[in-house]
Amino acid sequence: MIYGRHAVQAALETNQVLNRIWVVPHLRYDPRFHSLLTEAKANGSIIDEVDDLRLDYITRKANHQGVAAQVSAHEYLDLSQLIAKAKSACADPVIVVAEGLNDPHNLGAIIRTAEALGTQGMVIPQRRAVGITSAVRKVAAGALESLPVARVVNLNRALEELKEAGFWIYGTAAGVGDSVETVKFSGPTVLVVGGEADGLSLLIQRSCDGLVSIPLRGNTPSLNVSVATGMALYEIYRQRGPKKFHVHGS
Repeated sequence: MIYGRHAVQAALETNQVLNRIWVVPHLRYDPRFHSLLTEAKANGSIIDEVDDLRLDYITRKANHQGVAAQVSAHEYLDLSQLIAKAKSACADPVIVVAEGLNDPHNLGAIIRTAEALGTQGMVIPQRRAVGITSAVRKVAAGALESLPVARVVNLNRALEELKEAGFWIYGTAAGVGDSVETVKFSGPTVLVVGGEADGLSLLIQRSCDGLVSIPLRGNTPSLNVSVATGMALYEIYRQRGPKKFHVHGS
């Protein structure tokens, strides 16, 4: 299931196969959705006009915003495919690797931020971590239609494969390593972030070429992982020169 206006609209705009779409009547004829839903129906999707109570039941009272859709399971890339795709996209790609994220809202927020800043892909582990769920899709707000994700059995081996492909690996660790604004990020780059509770494991830290941290000035000892990831990614892209930025509300 995917739900929420951004997530469903992005799926429709990228011609993702949607088996069934549930939508409230006023949104069915909204200019943002009407032609997209008509095209989806022509391509075989079943369109059901329902009320909010039905959508509450279908999505288990999630914040559906009046629309939900049934899709196939998320298609992950192999790591080798992700690397090839990232390198074909630009000369100095950036990939985010997440170790042990268990909160779908954090994973979804990282995916949304990573795609918005121009990141070429993301790697997550198969075990002891959340995958691409309906909640992740909702928070990502359509970013998954543009950001490829690989899911690997062994994260340490994945980092070795990325090194062999020419990537420099930076791990984020609170209070450890160099302050992020003092590090020169150049060439193909991997940013590794840890889980909500324990951060990066020592094994993964040892697999990194360097460790970076976000300098904090106040009394709060640490940042939410999605916030810290966004700040580190912004610094990486800030150093790489001016880009075309779009300023708009969420």
